[in-house]
Amino acid sequence: MLDFQNISIQRKGKKVLDDFSLKAPDGVILALLGEDKEGKSTLLKAASGGEKPETGDIYIDGISIYEKGGNAYCNFGYMSKEYGFYSLLKVEEYYELFLALYKVGGRYRSRRIEEVLELLDMKEYEGAFIGELPAETLPFLYLGKAILQEPEWLLMDEPFSALDEFTREKLHDDLLGIWRKTNKTIIFVTHNIAEAVYLSDKICVLSPHPGRLSAVVPVDLPRPRTKAMKDTMEFTDLVAKVRNSFEGV
Repeated sequence: MLDFQNISIQRKGKKVLDDFSLKAPDGVILALLGEDKEGKSTLLKAASGGEKPETGDIYIDGISIYEKGGNAYCNFGYMSKEYGFYSLLKVEEYYELFLALYKVGGRYRSRRIEEVLELLDMKEYEGAFIGELPAETLPFLYLGKAILQEPEWLLMDEPFSALDEFTREKLHDDLLGIWRKTNKTIIFVTHNIAEAVYLSDKICVLSPHPGRLSAVVPVDLPRPRTKAMKDTMEFTDLVAKVRNSFEGV
């Protein structure tokens, strides 16, 4: 169980998050939904070690990640929306660089890179330069970096925001396929209501300035999800329910 308790974070004297509490059971997909500048990305950074709250704590099975120290952050694979510039590296070199930073042994590195490329269905891109990859493969290349160390939770910050709608819809199904294989808990940030409904088990709506949890909407659509579900009344009603949850924020 991942448990955010009463998290408040400030920047430049202003609260970004205020008294945010949330429990994420193992194996679910959870969406953080809201407008810009509501603290969604900040919350992910706090869990991955990039931020520390002024008040509140984050617990893994009842133990504070700050009490556990730096090793706690190995439980989280963090996928930033700011991919970085690695176009002159080959796919394997990019993964090698990341694993070397964490002092992972060479023999294990090669085996783990092979496993991740197999999981992502990217074996055909072995030896390719990142700058030569099709745009639709990049989210999964960077997702691969997040799962190299076999984390318990995947934190994804707007993973598909830079893609067109058709490519995004295809990659939704690809992500769900990876989730079924790994059974990881995924927490992802999005501004797209339909995306949140299609992917997640639960949607957490944040209010603006500062970010507070204003609504939690369970998504009771059956799994596996299919594109045909998007044309059903159940899907349309859930999208409307989430949209209406912003009223009064």
